[in-house]
Amino acid sequence: MERIDSRGKLQALQKDTKQIVDNSKCRILICAGTGCLAGGSGQIYEKICKMVENDPNVEVCFGPEIAHGDGPIEVKKSGCHGFCEMGPLVRIEPMGILYTKVSVDDCEAIYEQTIKKGEVLHHLLYKQDGVEYPKQEEIPFYKKQTRLVLENCGHIDAEHIEDAIAHGGYQALAKALFDMTPDEVVEEIYESNLRGRGGGGFQTGYKWKQVARQPEKIRYIVCNGDEGDPGAFMDRSIMEGDPHKMIEGMMIAAYAVGAQEGYVYVRAEYPLAINRLKKAIADATACGLLGDNILGTDFSFQLHINRGAGAFVCGEGSALTASIEGSRGMPRVKPPRTVEQGLFGKPTVLNNVETYANVPMIINKGAAWYKTIGPEKSPGTKAFALTGSVKNTGLIEVPMGTTLKEVIYDIGGGIKGDAKFKAVQIGGPSGGCLITPHLDINLDFDSLKKMGAMIGSGGLVVMDENTCMVEVARFFMNFTQNESCGKCVPCREGTKRMLEILERIVKGNGTLEDLDMLEELAQTISETALCGLGKSAALPVVSTLKLFRKEYEEHVVEKKCASHTCSALRKYAINPEVCKGCSKCARNCPVGAISGEIKKPFTINSSVCIKCGACESACPFGAVYIES
Repeated sequence: MERIDSRGKLQALQKDTKQIVDNSKCRILICAGTGCLAGGSGQIYEKICKMVENDPNVEVCFGPEIAHGDGPIEVKKSGCHGFCEMGPLVRIEPMGILYTKVSVDDCEAIYEQTIKKGEVLHHLLYKQDGVEYPKQEEIPFYKKQTRLVLENCGHIDAEHIEDAIAHGGYQALAKALFDMTPDEVVEEIYESNLRGRGGGGFQTGYKWKQVARQPEKIRYIVCNGDEGDPGAFMDRSIMEGDPHKMIEGMMIAAYAVGAQEGYVYVRAEYPLAINRLKKAIADATACGLLGDNILGTDFSFQLHINRGAGAFVCGEGSALTASIEGSRGMPRVKPPRTVEQGLFGKPTVLNNVETYANVPMIINKGAAWYKTIGPEKSPGTKAFALTGSVKNTGLIEVPMGTTLKEVIYDIGGGIKGDAKFKAVQIGGPSGGCLITPHLDINLDFDSLKKMGAMIGSGGLVVMDENTCMVEVARFFMNFTQNESCGKCVPCREGTKRMLEILERIVKGNGTLEDLDMLEELAQTISETALCGLGKSAALPVVSTLKLFRKEYEEHVVEKKCASHTCSALRKYAINPEVCKGCSKCARNCPVGAISGEIKKPFTINSSVCIKCGACESACPFGAVYIES
């Protein structure tokens, strides 16, 4: 591509590339996000590519009501479409059709019937409550969302800068460079009240102001793409599906605060995101959108990628910058803060991927427009990773202030198996639980803070009535304890003691005094831990203790787990009316806990039983059960 050394050239390139997209006979967008690739979308892409290559003169007919150009058929690798439950996904433009759960065996039918003849393959369409949805935008999962940050994900070629430019990429940067001073850019972001999407919700514009006014003139822009929360994949999907939007946001930040160098810190477990970022940076550099004298101005900016080793604590600002510097990723005492002494001891703007991805649209459309979305104190949209016991799992984006009920039931389609909703863990290991009375709560920073929860990076794990909340607390505490950097005693030792107590409880050895000790330890850790991650480490335990104390008491007093999740608290029995006396249960018991005579009901000695479940698996008649 020719070097873009002026605003005029960028605008001309956008016009030309958009015309190419619009003139395409057909664009086949195959989801090449991590989830769909794991489901085989890479093979689907390769097969459809071969079909198109071997049939270059194919005539495309979409019917008289569909406008199409005279250009080629394009087969594209897109980023994550978001509807992960239904992957692999294939979108056909300009028809707007979304095919779900596509396999390699479907490729020929897609090509011969849809691409050539414009016929819809009904067996690949999404269906809900007996209704068939050919067009992606009509599917309830998408219809209820407001996709702004994720607007291009699934709709552009994630690996080519031309597609990003065709869809408006780098126009906000041009506007900032040619129509605004650095101070005006900072003020626009400040006025928008954009709050950090990485978890803390700190006002982005204020952070930028603090860096811009530092006397030290060497400054850095850092993007936190570590995303260590279990079940969270918002930032990963942006980096995989629309990396140029994040890069553009970082460049605008650099211009605003006078930085000339930036780093993207990505966890090494995101190889696809890293590869696409590398290509995006290389492409932007090759065409002059990164590097020296960008768009013919005095503004220069270099961008580097730093791969993290997968430490959860490196999501904390000072630990992240220490890791980039080559030191062990451990938080430090503050002040000084990152805005004063961050990377290499210099003033540093540190935001996460989603925060930077919001910046271009704010510059393009203005702070006033941005504040029309969501509540006044938490404007804009938020991407969530919707996982767990919900029918439609995936990546979603909704306006701040959307209720939990809308997310779970309107977008998520309700609870799997039509089970009863029990709770949702929001904010990952640093978050808390919300239950049925909270379904109407608005999902924004301030509303959740009042409930003792937090948005965090945006993980939403939905749980149904069959979930043991004590085990949920143990799981998150196990994660937090393993990921503790060990620098401060409250986190290093306190989380270990809390985990030991929780493990005793799920094994049936807990006491009521343990519950009091959990609360005491949680308070101590939250008040004395060094960093924000340590201070919030006990939140899942505090939250579940508060909302599900009866469940904890059942575990320690009655030695019972109502959901039968905790294997040590299960009590197996044999229904004498169903048992045929075949002895399969006894023959499969590894400890000889089952006795009886052939053709007569067998019995289980609970004092010997090790709760392995082998008897239940072996019984062909369903006679073995767990007592409630």
